[in-house]
Amino acid sequence: MIETIDHGPVRELRLARPPVNALSPELIAALGGAVRAAGEEAVEAQGGGQPGQGVRALVLSGAPGMFSAGLDVPVLLSCDRPAMRTVWHDFYGLLRALAASPLPVAAAITGHSPAGGAVLSIFCDARIMAAGDYQIGLNEVAVGIAMPPVIHAALRRLIGSRQAERLCVSGAMLPAAEALRIGLVDELADGGRTVERAIGWAAEMLALPAAAMAATRRLARADLVALFAAPDEEIERQLDSWFSPETQGTLRALVERLAAKRR
Repeated sequence: MIETIDHGPVRELRLARPPVNALSPELIAALGGAVRAAGEEAVEAQGGGQPGQGVRALVLSGAPGMFSAGLDVPVLLSCDRPAMRTVWHDFYGLLRALAASPLPVAAAITGHSPAGGAVLSIFCDARIMAAGDYQIGLNEVAVGIAMPPVIHAALRRLIGSRQAERLCVSGAMLPAAEALRIGLVDELADGGRTVERAIGWAAEMLALPAAAMAATRRLARADLVALFAAPDEEIERQLDSWFSPETQGTLRALVERLAAKRR
C-alpha cells in the first residue's frame, strides 16, 4: 500500500493502492506509521551523534494522474461506530504526524486530489502539484460529510478565512492553476516532474543551517500541531454526523453512482 523510496536523505512515501489510492483503514494506519517511523529514525540518528545521517525529509506522493481520491467510502460504509471511531482516530493521528513531524514534508500531488487527498496535503509543509487538467479541493460537503473543525482550521491557516469558507461550504473542486492562484498549492510542476520538484524543495530545506531551520519550523507550525490537543470530543461529533441519515444516504447514493459508471 506504501512504497518507500529513499533519494539520499529524502524519503518518498508513495501511495500504492490502485486504482485511485483511496484511503482505507489499513492505508491510513500504515501511512501514519510510516511518517512517525521516519521522524523517529531521524531523531534517533541525531541523538546518537549522527546528525545529517539517514532520512532528513519526506515526500508524500501518489500515482501519475491521481494523488489520492480521499476516504474509501465503499469500505467505510461497512464499518460500525466503534470501527469508524478507530478510523477517525487513526486519520487524526496521521494528520498530526504530518503536522508535528521533525522532518520537512512535501506533498507531491501527482494528479487529482479530492477530499482526503487534499486534506493530507494541507498538513504538509509544501505542496507541489502536477500541472495540467487536474483538480484539487475539499469536496466533503458535496458528498454529505460535514467538514471537521481541525481540517477547516488548517485550511483557513493556509489560504485565509474567506477562501476557506468558500471552498468548504461549496465543496468546490479547483483546477490546478486556480489552486496555485489562491495558495492551496505552492507550485505547479510540468511534464511528470512533480516528485522530482518535491525532492528538490526538500533538498533546498536541507541546505539551510539545520538547527536554525528545525527550531524555526517548530515555532511556525506550533499552531497547526495545537489543533490536535483534544481531538476525542471532535471525533465523537464527527461520528454523529457520519452516521446521520443525511450523510449515510448521500454517501450510499454516491457509491451507487460510482458502481453504475463501472458497469
